[in-house]
Amino acid sequence: MQGKVEICGVNTAKLKVLKNEETVELLRRCKAGDRKAREDLISGNLRLVLSVIQKFTNRGENVDDLFQVGCIGLIKAIDNFDISLNVLFSTYGVPMIIGEIRRYLRDNSAVRVSRSMRDTAYKVLQAKERLINRNQKEPTIEEIAKELDLRREDVVFALDAIMDPISLYEPVYSDGGDALYVMDQVRDNKNTDESWMEHISLKEAISRLSERERHILSLRFFEGKTQIEVSAEVGISQAQVSRLEKSAISQIKKNL
Repeated sequence: MQGKVEICGVNTAKLKVLKNEETVELLRRCKAGDRKAREDLISGNLRLVLSVIQKFTNRGENVDDLFQVGCIGLIKAIDNFDISLNVLFSTYGVPMIIGEIRRYLRDNSAVRVSRSMRDTAYKVLQAKERLINRNQKEPTIEEIAKELDLRREDVVFALDAIMDPISLYEPVYSDGGDALYVMDQVRDNKNTDESWMEHISLKEAISRLSERERHILSLRFFEGKTQIEVSAEVGISQAQVSRLEKSAISQIKKNL
């Protein structure tokens, strides 16, 4: 992406950047039906699309496809922007472009979500878009829940269900040196170095037991059999099973 100059036939190095005053004037003319102003607005905000799609380029998606989808979001933002509100166009346009790209990624995702959850998610996204159009700002979860008469938890679950998967190798921070990746911030409380060493030590301690002792412990603690059931299977008394079990556990503790 960084070394790419041309996207969808557009030379990104020569993209025009509009000043705020120019954008306001073009929006005013566009709302009056000036199609040339609309075209100038689109071409003058392609850098905005380019800056947004860079957040999604590490997902393996074709950059040209993302750029085209982002342009659709840009066009929707231009057509729905309310010039009567004192809001920068980029403040309204960026969420619209991001939303369009996320819809595209969601619809093309390999992760399957239940139909009911997907339907709820669509309603949430539609409500979110309505609120953005109405208030010219990103709505909160509470505002969306109120708009749809849903519980806050239902809105959160629906949005989480359609959230794009993130690679463990996606960089989250870099200060010019080694990058910090998602996997560096994920903690595994189960497979720690301590538990791994304990597992090895336990395995070694058990290997020092006699074959009969290992067999009794396996029947007792892995198969969940009672001492009476073990005595019947091994062919010794329940009292002998109890003594061998206690002796084996004592040896394991000593070896550990």
